[in-house]
Amino acid sequence: MTQRLRDERNIWVATVRPDGRTHLAPVWFVYVDERIWIGTGIDSVRVRNLRTNPAASACLEDGDAPIVAEGTVVVHERLRPDRVVDAFRAKYAWDITIDVDDDIGTVVLLELRPHRWLYGADLPTVPADA
Repeated sequence: MTQRLRDERNIWVATVRPDGRTHLAPVWFVYVDERIWIGTGIDSVRVRNLRTNPAASACLEDGDAPIVAEGTVVVHERLRPDRVVDAFRAKYAWDITIDVDDDIGTVVLLELRPHRWLYGADLPTVPADA
């Protein structure tokens, strides 16, 4: 599991809008220190949703061998841990320490703290600390 979380290019993140509708989108991510880290724009739908409701789910793209994380997201406007910066640089050649990105605007870092992991339809739910 850990190797796939380190290697896969995209992860789909689901958040909930204030009116209860869901929002689902693929994003770049890194997996560092048992957390899923996402660099995104401060004005994105996902950030607006997470400021109201920090619950989120994330899933790797392979539907034949799914790995799903359910958890809580913390929005970091300034925090950029060195290991996370290094991981984004190595994986995407993207410097997430910049304040403004041409494509997404003001950069924030999302830290998804998984509470529960799910692996495929016939595999048991596994607690995050397992």
